[in-house]
Amino acid sequence: MQSKRGRLDRYLAVKLQIHRKAVRELLLAERVYVDGAPAKALDLLVDEFSHIVFDGQVLQANKPVYLMLHKPVGVVSATKDTEHRTVIDLLDCDARHELHIAGRLDLNSSGLLLLTNNSRWSEALMSPEQKVDKVYRVTLANPLSEDYISAFAQGMYFGFEDITTQPAKLVILDPHVAEVTLREGKYHQIKRMFGRFRNPVVGLHRLSIGEITLDEALKPGENRMLTAEEVASVYLAGTSA
Repeated sequence: MQSKRGRLDRYLAVKLQIHRKAVRELLLAERVYVDGAPAKALDLLVDEFSHIVFDGQVLQANKPVYLMLHKPVGVVSATKDTEHRTVIDLLDCDARHELHIAGRLDLNSSGLLLLTNNSRWSEALMSPEQKVDKVYRVTLANPLSEDYISAFAQGMYFGFEDITTQPAKLVILDPHVAEVTLREGKYHQIKRMFGRFRNPVVGLHRLSIGEITLDEALKPGENRMLTAEEVASVYLAGTSA
């Protein structure tokens, strides 16, 4: 999803249905305020969350929303679906139909799902350059062995896409349960990697994305707003990468 960022003069020309040359006069007369201060530059960059006021009338006052959802099995990671209940159907916030998903989970997977209306934030979170760790608890049909650890750490070649996966960390928690940490998200990657061992995945649960960990107080289907620290951690990760 693309960020809605652009010049103030273009925004005002469209919003007020005036010529862009007329915008200069509005700014000189200090009739336009952006985020509480009089706007002076025609090329000032604004986005969908800039608070814009003209002659005391609010033109835009959108607020960013960041949600953590405990996705249950059987719910699809989509905004609309004709066959299954979607994660949007689980929400009760006013802005739910403006949200998009940052990092999807398939129908039969559960755990941490992040939703927002801030495209710049979600792009920063999911960008490959960020190298954000995603941690999963995986339940397998057959027992695990030490061979899995080295195979995941070396990466695996997938001929269909002609790619080799990045090194992944696997920790054996018990004979049938592992914790897997990835820094990428190829199509059904975890299931395909265990498939190399002919070991079907019977449960896949995401525990965390970067510094954001699924709140243990959330039951399946429940959600809460992210804290300011959780939101900021996405941008902080980018500065330290």
